[in-house]
Amino acid sequence: MYSLLEQLRQSFSQALVNAFGEDYAETDPLVVPAAKPEFGDYQSNVALSLAKQLKQKPRDTAQQIIDHLDISELCDPPEIAGPGFINLRLKPTALQNLLQTIAQDSQLGAEKAETPQRVIVDFSSPNIAKEMHVGHLRSTIIGDCIARILEFRGHDVLRLNHVGDWGTQFGMLIAYLREAYPEALTKADVLAIGDLVSLYRDAKKRFDEDEQFQKTAREEVVKLQRGEETSVQAWKLLCEQSRREFQVIYDLLDVELTERGESFYNPFLSDVVQELEKTGLLEEDQSAKCVFLEGFSNKSGERLPLIVQKSDGGYNYATTDLAAIRYRIREDGAQRIIYVTDAGQSNHFAQVFQVAKRAGWVPETVELVHVPFGLVQGEDGKKLKTRSGETVRLRDLLDEAIARSRQDLEKRFAQEGRSESEEFIQKTARVVGISAVKYADLSRNRTSNYVFSYDKMLALQGNTAPYLLYAYVRVQGISRKGNIDFTTLANQSLSLEDDSEFVLAKHILQLSDILKEVEKDLLPNRLCQYLFELSQKFNQFYDRCPVLQAEEPKRTSRLMLADLTARTLKLGLSLLGIEVLERM
Repeated sequence: MYSLLEQLRQSFSQALVNAFGEDYAETDPLVVPAAKPEFGDYQSNVALSLAKQLKQKPRDTAQQIIDHLDISELCDPPEIAGPGFINLRLKPTALQNLLQTIAQDSQLGAEKAETPQRVIVDFSSPNIAKEMHVGHLRSTIIGDCIARILEFRGHDVLRLNHVGDWGTQFGMLIAYLREAYPEALTKADVLAIGDLVSLYRDAKKRFDEDEQFQKTAREEVVKLQRGEETSVQAWKLLCEQSRREFQVIYDLLDVELTERGESFYNPFLSDVVQELEKTGLLEEDQSAKCVFLEGFSNKSGERLPLIVQKSDGGYNYATTDLAAIRYRIREDGAQRIIYVTDAGQSNHFAQVFQVAKRAGWVPETVELVHVPFGLVQGEDGKKLKTRSGETVRLRDLLDEAIARSRQDLEKRFAQEGRSESEEFIQKTARVVGISAVKYADLSRNRTSNYVFSYDKMLALQGNTAPYLLYAYVRVQGISRKGNIDFTTLANQSLSLEDDSEFVLAKHILQLSDILKEVEKDLLPNRLCQYLFELSQKFNQFYDRCPVLQAEEPKRTSRLMLADLTARTLKLGLSLLGIEVLERM
């Protein structure tokens, strides 16, 4: 075990049992990193919480814990402070030994989950025949990051893209496709996604204005549902054309997904209704079949229904989502299902989850989680839109980030008198631009709205991707300048003397704890904050401690510390979906 925090917690738990008996085996030892350096490295206030229960003074309780605490290999003798806090200071030798151990580990001491699970992460979810827009950005980036961290922790993750590929709008689209682009039904590659967007807009206008077209569109829905060959062919064309453009975005963002659209669950919708009827949950309300929800009411205080079959016999999103939950548990074997969508869908998922649980489809061993996120706002504080008031296309947003990154690079290269190849400039601009967009999103608490600003996210200072990338590049610069092969240092001795070395070493060793936190609470900004602070602590160390100019054995020790920092940054950034650069 490499986690200092976990080792200390286990030692405290054993001390509680030894001091007060087996009844205290499940007591949280309340060991946390110290808030201030003067309090040591770690601190526990468990004595304060136990004192009243034990009917004694907190300091006396603290002393009893210390008397049974065996942490001599890790810490100096514990100190009791204030009313009964137990302060712990790590021994330099313990830090050095742990660092040398993780230096030989490809995962840098980040532990696997004790009980790996089958996890489904449902994210991105664009709609067929519509372009991905800025609203899909957060779901795609946050979902990918969560999936990466869970995979790294050893879970079996299925990344699902629940695309909107079914519904009444397809009748409208197919009817208009037959009329405006009849050749599309016989020839491939006739439409591009831009044409599809125009097609959707034109079809909607026609549908709103022409009653005969409305009738034709509804007939097409019936034909599609019956599986009529030409209707299905037109539907497949629309899906495939959209899918190609979606993949351009996913490739740019380095995101992998398994598509399983709404249409996949069509065969199971009637079974959902039948099973709900058998449980006695279904009630009829205005000819629609509903489940009346507990804890949800309208303004009059009446219970709200979740409609699972409409009065015309059709189904809706709720029916599909219920079928998806049922399938994912029964067929996919999911033990944790995570939905990454905007906060506006929180009520919907709370209602669907409730119905699925009341139907008996969700065993106690299965966890359903909605991961909500806020809006992406413009610098005016309003929802991000183009100047003409339209929703920003995601492709345009990413291309603009890359273009601005390139402008910044070329300006800096000109100032420094650097001459770089076109290939280098293109790659660097792409990595920095995409990383800046991703990190700006992930570094915020996902539940909050955030203001989208190219200038802020591309800044070289502050909590930004370029700042972290530069910290990594700085270590690679040490390697090039000193002609150092870091792989030859893993078995060398490491010693910590300067305060900045201690601070950096302790921070490196917290990686495993941070990943466990993100696995639990699904807040990627915790990992971002850890990496930002790691970069800060490394830069402070680098400014204070000569590396290549230091005398041996300090030189080798500091090279090892620099390499461990770079490897931790690279690993952490990869879990955010961010690629590192060797030069910038």
